[in-house]
Amino acid sequence: MRRWRIMSAGFVTYGALLLLTACRTAQHAAIGPHVSEPVTPTMTPVVLPPRSPLLTMPAAAVPAPTARAILQHLADSAFAAPMWSNARWGVLIVDVASGDTIIAHDIDKLFMPASNQKLLTAAIALQQLGPEYRWRTPLLLRGFQRGATWYGDLLVVGTGDPSVSDTSRGGHATSAFAPIVSALSKRGITRIVGSVRTFGDVFTGATTGFGWAVDDGDDAYGAAIDELLYNDGLLTLRVNAGAQVGSAVRVTRAPTAAYPPLVIRATTRGVGTVGERLRAMYDSTATAIEITGTMPAGDSAKLTLAYRHPNDAYRAALRETIVASGVRIQAATNDAPARMRETLTDTLVVLESPPLREVLPRMQKPSQNQIAEMLFRTSGWIGSRDGSADSARAVGARTLALWGVTNADAAYRDGSGLSRHDYVTPRAIVRVLDTMRRSPWFSIYRDALPLAGVDGTIAHRMKGTAAAGNVHAKTGTVDKARSLSGYVTTADGHLLLFSMLCNNFTVPNREVERLQDLLVSTLAALRIADGIGARDR
Repeated sequence: MRRWRIMSAGFVTYGALLLLTACRTAQHAAIGPHVSEPVTPTMTPVVLPPRSPLLTMPAAAVPAPTARAILQHLADSAFAAPMWSNARWGVLIVDVASGDTIIAHDIDKLFMPASNQKLLTAAIALQQLGPEYRWRTPLLLRGFQRGATWYGDLLVVGTGDPSVSDTSRGGHATSAFAPIVSALSKRGITRIVGSVRTFGDVFTGATTGFGWAVDDGDDAYGAAIDELLYNDGLLTLRVNAGAQVGSAVRVTRAPTAAYPPLVIRATTRGVGTVGERLRAMYDSTATAIEITGTMPAGDSAKLTLAYRHPNDAYRAALRETIVASGVRIQAATNDAPARMRETLTDTLVVLESPPLREVLPRMQKPSQNQIAEMLFRTSGWIGSRDGSADSARAVGARTLALWGVTNADAAYRDGSGLSRHDYVTPRAIVRVLDTMRRSPWFSIYRDALPLAGVDGTIAHRMKGTAAAGNVHAKTGTVDKARSLSGYVTTADGHLLLFSMLCNNFTVPNREVERLQDLLVSTLAALRIADGIGARDR
């Protein structure tokens, strides 16, 4: 068995702790799983009254050595280790059956949650939108038809659909546009004299989150969002060396083939020679990408960038799809019929996204920031008819307040947790987890989370332990912040809620994960009969 070792005045090993637990559990009969009162599902979002586990501190006199005492000793010893002397830990673990606290450490202090923020965003979205909510994107024709030609523009009215991406559409983001191609064909339109345009501004204001780092903007995780989002904001450049030394490299784009414009300055160098590193970056106007540096002959590379202008990327992809279907698009000229400039509009088709319940796993399991931001803005739009980030924050704060999470417990500044202005307490996260546990949509919320040892961001964590295939939990990582919060079921079927937030550490992230995994795996192997809650006896 692999042994985890936590440095302290003495050493406590994972194997020894499980052995001690196993010895004690052999003295007790298993207690059946706690069954919550059934809840009748409803399609209408409900407002749940503020209620959470009692979150009691350990009783003054707990029979020793109980499992709770062992766990608390393990945690206290770990947090006191020299490696954490400059770090801050906030940990709360609660048994929902009794409401008792198993471990509590700085549970009312504010921590940067990183992507644990998505736990709040998903809960707020379910409350505001409901699990069957679908984003609807109308496509309007403005102008008139003469024969097989449409004189006028195709207008796209974005409302925040986060599902037009390769990952959501089986590797082909453009499949989302199939209903548009079909509708044009049914109308007999084979030529458009005009252009594809965006219409409306649902998500007003900035296209990046509050407090996001400027140098994150070209990375996939920091891609901008707007009411139209294409391929999660991700652009891939495939670069191949030229035919001979000194010639320009060859570059192809995907999933858009012709957008954004490229300025290729990179050249091919001889094999075994040294040259400037290959780079791709936007020019000073943020409209074109410059490819610079050198590449050895016969070599290739894949570079990724974010689309700087989300609406333009969506529009470009739609135009390319329409042209690829055989419909010609040409710019209007001054001698085009005057009627095409009239403002008459006609609905060509309305695109519909998958329901929110299918979108949530796409956000939670890989921790996808752009989907989180689209949910954040959509919740604000539906909750107040204002899709700005300010409105989204206000709607989120009001929703959290219904669950007993006040402004003193959480600073909800964006949807993804990429902002370093997000703060939350472990108690607040557990309150949200408990609120969703009592929600009619609990299974949707829980099952969207990564599953330990199986999928998502914890697919390779806690394998070979009782936590594998058991723990549903959300990770979170930004510089100097590492989080893990979610649900774990004990060996005798009791559901526990947990939140483990660590900030300001200087050890590698993996060291934080080791301690989180140790605690969660131990919980999964325990039996409540071992005396976790004094009031259970």
